[in-house]
Amino acid sequence: MVRSKNASPTWSDVRTALLDFDRAGLRGLVQDLYTASKDNQAFLHARLGLGHDQLQPFKACISNWICPDVMKNQLISISKAKKAIADYKKAIGRPEGMAELSIFYCEEAFSFLESCSMEDESYFAALIRMYGRSLEFVSSLLLPSAPPTSSVSTNLDHAGGTSAGGLRKNLVAFGTLPLWTSNRVNDGSFCRTR
Repeated sequence: MVRSKNASPTWSDVRTALLDFDRAGLRGLVQDLYTASKDNQAFLHARLGLGHDQLQPFKACISNWICPDVMKNQLISISKAKKAIADYKKAIGRPEGMAELSIFYCEEAFSFLESCSMEDESYFAALIRMYGRSLEFVSSLLLPSAPPTSSVSTNLDHAGGTSAGGLRKNLVAFGTLPLWTSNRVNDGSFCRTR
């Protein structure tokens, strides 16, 4: 079926046009996309595993929108802060990165609430939903079927306790949120053990 000239192009049309590019042409196209926006740069850095902190641009975006500088009349945008997490998911979507970004969102929201008094119900509702998502991400990392991960950064020195005659170290401890785990991780309970 032939599309009319007025119809909006689709991915199929783009894919067909890309078949006409040689290797140098594709490289040039990607370079043009890279220089077109910081979002494209963050996407490519994350997708290609470039840089020492691939989460930094996504964290900066979250911080800018969920914890703005109200003295400079910066606006709050829950949707744009959440979009940074969605963009990371599209770029690479590693579970430990998703967990770290969702917890960072919560930390920044708590920081903002500590610095100013705000009574916006939608802000609190979004924070509660993100906190729930954070717990889901962390739980999925801690399930016995999931391989242990040590690539998630933390602001805590370590969280752990003693059990069965030895030191038990938790696989993941995040920021300042109370996410210490019990001896039985898959039962859904989270309690602080020291």
